[in-house]
This record gives sequence, C-alpha cells and structure tokens, in this order.
Amino acid sequence: MTADTPSLPAHFDPDAIEPGLVERWVETGVGRADVSSSKPKFSLVMPPPNVTGQLHIGHALDMTLQDVVVRHKRQRGFDVLWLPGTDHASIATHFVVERELAKTGETRFTLGREAFLRRADAWRDQSAGAIQSQLRRLGCTPDWSRERFTLDPVITRAVMRVFVAMHREGLITRGTRLVNWDPKFRTAVSDLEVETREVEGHLWHIRYPLAEDPLRHIVVATTRPETLFGDQAVAVNAADERYRDLIGKLVTLPLTGRAIPIIADEHADPEQGSGAVKITPAHDFNDHAVGLRHGLVALDVMTPDGRMNDAVPEPFRGLDRFDARARAVEALEALGLIEKIEPKLIAQPFGDRSQVVLEPRITDQWFMRTDGLAAAAAKAVHSGETRFVPGNWANVFHRWMDNIEPWCISRQLWYGHQIPAWYGEDGEIFVAETAEEAGEAARAHYGRAVSLTRDPDILDTWFSSALWPFATLGWPDETPELARYYPQDLLVTGFDIIFFWVARMMMQSIHFEGPAPFRDIYIHGLVRDAQGQKMSKTKGNVIDPLELIAQYGADATRMTMMTLCGHGQDIRMSPDAVRPARLFANKLWNAARFAAFNRCFEAAVPLPAAPSNAIDAWIVAELAAVARATLAALDDYRFSDAATGLQAFVRDTFCDWYVEFSKISMNGGDAAAAAETRAVVGWCLKTILQLLNPFMPFVTEALWDGCAAGEAITAAQLPDFEALPVRAEASTQVEGVIALVTRIRSVRSELKVAPGKPVPLLVSAPSDAARALLDRFGPHIRRLANLSGIDVAGDAPEGSVRLAVGGTDYLLPLGDVVDFAKEKARLEKELAKNGKDAGSIAARLGDEAFVAKAKPDVIALNRARLVAFEAERERLVAALALL
Repeated sequence: MTADTPSLPAHFDPDAIEPGLVERWVETGVGRADVSSSKPKFSLVMPPPNVTGQLHIGHALDMTLQDVVVRHKRQRGFDVLWLPGTDHASIATHFVVERELAKTGETRFTLGREAFLRRADAWRDQSAGAIQSQLRRLGCTPDWSRERFTLDPVITRAVMRVFVAMHREGLITRGTRLVNWDPKFRTAVSDLEVETREVEGHLWHIRYPLAEDPLRHIVVATTRPETLFGDQAVAVNAADERYRDLIGKLVTLPLTGRAIPIIADEHADPEQGSGAVKITPAHDFNDHAVGLRHGLVALDVMTPDGRMNDAVPEPFRGLDRFDARARAVEALEALGLIEKIEPKLIAQPFGDRSQVVLEPRITDQWFMRTDGLAAAAAKAVHSGETRFVPGNWANVFHRWMDNIEPWCISRQLWYGHQIPAWYGEDGEIFVAETAEEAGEAARAHYGRAVSLTRDPDILDTWFSSALWPFATLGWPDETPELARYYPQDLLVTGFDIIFFWVARMMMQSIHFEGPAPFRDIYIHGLVRDAQGQKMSKTKGNVIDPLELIAQYGADATRMTMMTLCGHGQDIRMSPDAVRPARLFANKLWNAARFAAFNRCFEAAVPLPAAPSNAIDAWIVAELAAVARATLAALDDYRFSDAATGLQAFVRDTFCDWYVEFSKISMNGGDAAAAAETRAVVGWCLKTILQLLNPFMPFVTEALWDGCAAGEAITAAQLPDFEALPVRAEASTQVEGVIALVTRIRSVRSELKVAPGKPVPLLVSAPSDAARALLDRFGPHIRRLANLSGIDVAGDAPEGSVRLAVGGTDYLLPLGDVVDFAKEKARLEKELAKNGKDAGSIAARLGDEAFVAKAKPDVIALNRARLVAFEAERERLVAALALL
C-alpha cells in the first residue's frame, strides 16, 4: 500500500466518508440485537425525543453518550440492545399543528376532533423521519428494527392495561383539584411544561371595607386584582396584634358587595406587605391550601380560554383576564379603594409551548396516587438495586420522592392516548380497555344496553413514557425480548427530567414488573455556551449540532462533547471548541497514511510477543496502560477521563514521539529492527483505531477499511492488554530520551534558536547510565533535538547554557548563534511589560466597584488573563536564568 492508494485519500474529508458509512451501518444492521444470543446482554432504552423535534445540542450530548457506551460494550463481547423511539409529545404536536391551522384562520375546535387528529397524523408522518436521520448523521447505532413510537398499538395496549389496572387498585381516581392551566391550549399542563420568568409588574394595595363599619378597612396587596371576584376570605396571622380584634368579622368584597370573613391562618406573614392577604382558592395554589383548611368554597371566575365568566359582575363578563385587570383597577380607583400601587418584579409561569401566562384553575381531572409507588422506587435506590451516577443525584431523587404529590394525568387535548373511561347518562363511570368491555360493564350495571360517552381527555404524555422500559419490549405479553432485556443496565438522561420521567418509570416499572428498570442511571449536565450561560434563542447563543457536523464533522463534534463531559459537570461549548478535535482527526489520518506508506499493515509482519527494540517495547507498554485506563473509565462512565486520556496518548505520545522514533528505526541499517518497528506501528495504529472507535466511529472505520484488511472494526476483538509485556528498563530509558530532547527543544525555543540550525550538545562528567543512554539512543536524540553532535566535555565553553536532566549536566554552546546580551535585554523588557500589564489587571480585579458592576464573563476574562500573565512571567524568569 502506498500513500496514493485510492482507499486512503491524501486528505481527511468528513463530508466524503461520513454519509456513506451512515448508509452502510443502516444496510448492514449495525446495532441490531440478537435475542437468542449466548453472549451476555447489555440493554438500554433511548429517551424518546419528540416526533416533531429537531436535534439540538442537548440531544447530541445525550445520544453520543449512549452510542459511546453501546459501541464500547459491543467491543467487549456483549449482545447490546439500544432501543430507539420517539414520543408523540401531545402539547408540542398541538402547538405545531394549531400554528399551521391559524394561518388559515382555523382552530382545532372549528376543525373538529377527528379532522384534527388526521392533520396531526399527517404531520407526524411528514416529520417522523427527521430526528431519526439526524441521529444517524451523528453516528448513533441503536437497533432501528425495534424502533417504537408512543402511539404504536403495542404501546397503546400497554397504556390502556396500566390505566385500568391502577384504577381497579384505587391508584387512579377522578377528582376536582387545582392545576396549572394553559388558556391558549385550554388544558392542564405538567410542571415540566411551565417556564417561570421574572417580569415587571405591579403590586396593588386594595382597601377591603369592614361590613359592620365601612369607614374602617383592611388593606390587602395583590399582583392579580382581576381574581378578587373569586375571593372567599381575607387571612391574617393570629399572632399579628394589628388584626387580632378583626378575626371572625366580615369585609365587603370590592366591586361585588359580597361579604367574606377575616380568618386566622399561618399563610399570612406579618412581615410581608400589610400582613393581610386575599384568599382566592380557585386561582392560587397557596390560597387553595388555605381554603381546604378553612372549608372555603373555590369559586372559578374564568373560562377555559382565560376570559371572565358569569360569576363576575356583568360589566366584566367576557373580558380577557388582562383587560379585566385594567378595568377592575379603574373601578377600584374610582371608588377610592386603591391605597397605593408599587412596581414589583414577579415570578410568572408561562406555558413552554404556548408562551402565554398560565392560570391556576380548579377543574375535574384524573389523578394518580403516588405515595406507595414512590416508596418502592426510593427503596430500590436506597438498597443499591439502582445506582445514580454521579451519586449525588440519588439525594435529589429521594427529596422528590419524599415530597411527592398526586399526579394529574389528564390533559384537555386530543392528540394522545384517550382516557379509557366511559360515562353513562347518569354520570356513572366505566373504566375498561375497550369500548366493548365498557359496554358490557354498563349492561351489567344497568341491566340493559345503554349509550355511553367516552371521556374526551387524553393522558399526560409522561404517562405513556413512564411505561417505556417494559412496554417497548412487548408487555403485557411475556415476550422473549422482555425476558432477556428487562431490566435494563443503563439509562442516560439529563437531570431536568429525573422527577418527570425517571422517577415515574421507576414507579410504574417496579409496580408492574417487580425489579427496578435500571441498574445504573447516568445523569449528565447541561450544555452551556462558552461563558457558562444557558443557551436560548433570545440570547442568540444556541449551538446547532448539525451545523457543527457540517463544519467539522460528526467525529469532531462527538469527541469534543466527550472530552468536555466531566462527571456531574455542565459542558461549556462553542464552535471553536470543536476545532482541536477536527485537527486531531487530521493527525490520526496522517499517522495512518505514514504507516501505510511504510507497509506497516502488511499481514506478513506479525507483532513480536516481546519487542526487542526498547522504543517498540516502550510504546506497546504505554498503549496497553492507556487502553486499560480507557476501558476502565468507560465502564465507570467517566467519559471525559476516557476521551482526554486516549486523545492525549494518540496525539502526544504516539504521533509526536513514537512515529518520529520509528522513522529512525525503519530507515536504519538493521532490517530485523525495521521489520519489528513496522509491525509495532501497524499493531499500535489498529489498536488505537479500535479504542477510538466508540468516540470517533467514522474516521476510525474509514482508516480501518483502508489500512487494516480483514474483519470489520465493529467485529474485531480487542487485544488482551493485561497479557502484553512490560519492560520497565526500556520505558525508563525512552522516558529519559524524551526528557532530554524536550529540555533541549525548550531552550532552543526560549532563546529563539532557528529551528533548522543544528547545535552541539556537550555532556559534563556523564554517569554510566548517561553514557549508555547516549550510546544507545544517540541517533534519536541528534535527530529529534537537531544536534550537530554529542561529545563529552570538561569545562563549559563560553556562551554555554547548562541543562540538568536526569542527574546529568548537559551543555549547549550557543555563543555563536545567540547574542546573550541582546537576548537578556529583550527578556528583561518583556518581563517589565508583563509586570505592568499584570499589575493593571490585578488592580482592576481588586477594585470593589469594578467587580460589583462588571458582568461575570468580563470578570472571568480578566482573571483568565491574569493567570496567563503569571504563567508568562514564570517562563520569562526561567529563560533569563538560562543566561
């Protein structure tokens, strides 16, 4: 093979090799699990992205982590099932489809349920393949033949079975409670779908006159005066002496004339505002709790779309809630009941899809009791059956489980799993898996056939997602897949859905299958921008992984995320951060071309069991050590340790040192030594490609195909790294050579000796070990340090620089190539400027006013610059010491 071999082009081009390999992996079924395999199994489920979604940088991290694990496990001889799928994402799909309808002036309500569902299915069919193709472009290799969708018949059957079973057990019930309500979509939403933002608002201080003495009043403060129509009481603290005599008396509710009581409740804080608060049980979560304690009526004063209903005075009926707010304030001011208005920063809940302000609203919903389920899930983590990685997330999990509330599982949407409950004409509820079963139950109840109406609501998307670990494997049937691959060995996900998804999978899986669904749960951090800020479209700092792939390639994108993915840490990402990984791929490519040019991959040249050449023995031992460390780190999910350690070895040890050493051996006069080195170079590169393959599957497979003929890289067995020989004396000698060459190069650089200018090296009173080192590795030292010769000397010639390396003094006579006086003056000038610049930055950072006013990224930049100046000062001082 030569450097011009067509299978290994002169330059690495990701665009030329990556798409073709994606097609190959799909066609050959890379990633396909074998349920009948005798290999040990390793299984995990893919957190299902939204079917309408696009690959974002968080997805890219999450999926790359999983793909690295499954490729690593396949290398280690496991039968791996990585089961992919997508989520129907009810509210997200509604958002997309209703946005399209709005362009023609339609809504889902004017369209009707059946027509809307046809539109949603059409949208799903149109967009379903997008996220899959993007994951393939990233290099992900799940078992696509087993892909699931949360509305697939097999999943729907499992959802219906679970709902009915839990209803029969009394764990699912219907009741009237306060929920987060989205007025745009007219549905309850989960806490996960709530975005809390700080917005500028007002605090209105309103006088509520005493019913028995209208000249007296009690002042309450509110940010939502439009809800006063639903007030049922005014609360004060029993310990607040200002209002103790008013407890039990009545006030007249402004604008309504309705009398409501003054009650004592700990919710009222004497230190906050006036110490008196209005209680509106139907429109505030805290007020609702107060209302339950005192038996207050929850009066809903709004319609599902956020307008004032018929429970309010006629002038306000039909007004949008915010228009009603303005009208109420005007009316209160006209009556002289506004004491004062203050500007206030308000934490306000918005729907993450609708982008409208959410309302607490009292509605009839379906709820799931979770206390017993949560206890079982917590026990699995306490006992060690399930392990969180990093371990601190177990504490977060337990806090949530200890404080869990009933789960509102119904949504007033159409796209999703319709609740399997039917109503008789008298309101009797029949819960069954099918309409036929519900009809039979109704016939048994009424003694005759009756007409039933199905509950129009659907289940929260998280309800079906909670069944993902076992429903995707065919449950409730006892399938071979369920028997082999449940429970799963790993779940990879972000911390933001530990409660909303992970906890619910734990609860449901344990309840219906027994064992906890996961052995390990790996929690990764967020991907932030280079300044540590959370990415958002409004900030303009969002990074599109597909753009990174287009610019640098999928391998570089993957490797960058893995090197940055420290245990339990957020990732600071920028497009520029990917460039070093792209350069690393180039370096690997060029090393493979060098090996091919020198016939290092020829099968006729085997790897010696114990290389006789010290340098060859050293690199084999070094590679074995880094391989063991890499594999151990991957087994422990220490992705950054694995990626950075392996990358550093390939870049710094193999390419920068061993490849240069090998050129000398292969071009020397010893044919046997040259043959051994070629074999070692070829073996090392093949092994490096295997170790790098989970991180950089494209470039490694392309190089493997071009250089290492034989079985596919995904099927090749890793060497037994424990059995490889270690020659300690060889490693010690080679490390001594590297230390000496590095020191000489450093001096040449510091004193600006021209790179192409050979200089002599003198040895002062060398020890026997030093003589042996120079005798054995003299050619390597001369070439790599660009020396004109190596001699033993007594006295140091004038203009020499003394180096102490490994207990031996070396001299570099540089008087003929370096003007010492001029060089000293240059360094002193640079040192003075360094001190001035560093002092200026230190003074700035020491200025409390500057630190208080400056943005965090500006302070961080100045601190980084100060550290850089300090490092440069150390370098300059060391260079002056040489003179």
